[in-house]
Amino acid sequence: MHWVTGRDGDDVARVPVRRLVAPAVVIDVTDRVAADPDFLLEIEHVRAWEAEHGPLPAGGWLLLRTGWDARANDQEAILNADETGPHTPGVSVACAKWLAEEAPIIGIGVETVGTDAGAAHSFEPAFPCHAYLLGADKYGLTQLRNLDRLPPAGAVVIAPPLPIVGGSGSPIRVLALVER
Repeated sequence: MHWVTGRDGDDVARVPVRRLVAPAVVIDVTDRVAADPDFLLEIEHVRAWEAEHGPLPAGGWLLLRTGWDARANDQEAILNADETGPHTPGVSVACAKWLAEEAPIIGIGVETVGTDAGAAHSFEPAFPCHAYLLGADKYGLTQLRNLDRLPPAGAVVIAPPLPIVGGSGSPIRVLALVER
């Protein structure tokens, strides 16, 4: 099945309350992104993380730590574009499809401007996180910060959107709780 995005789903005013607070895991790929700003998360990266930390949380978030939040105060750096387009990390087509169809998560969170990689306009399908995850009634959080302060597993994310009737997105002040 191929989805076109979540545009036909519920608007943000109808996000169920049970989905506003959820467990979260952090997959840290900062070393790979430092070597390759076009790095793509693949299924095998998630499987390797699961082998070390346990399964992805049912009804929870997968947060992708890339180190990109260090660029947050510099528009040119966060977009990282040249004559060939933006160069930012993201998720491969196969991984986005797998996360949408098989992973038990409610969504993905990233430190970049969008949930898709900078080069995702040229993927097939284009913008796979939007095409697959949003189309599967899963969510995306962008421009996250401080993922380096979260453990690989065990955090709880609070992500309540503004209840914009008819809205397909909303600003959110995402909070994470960790046990001390």
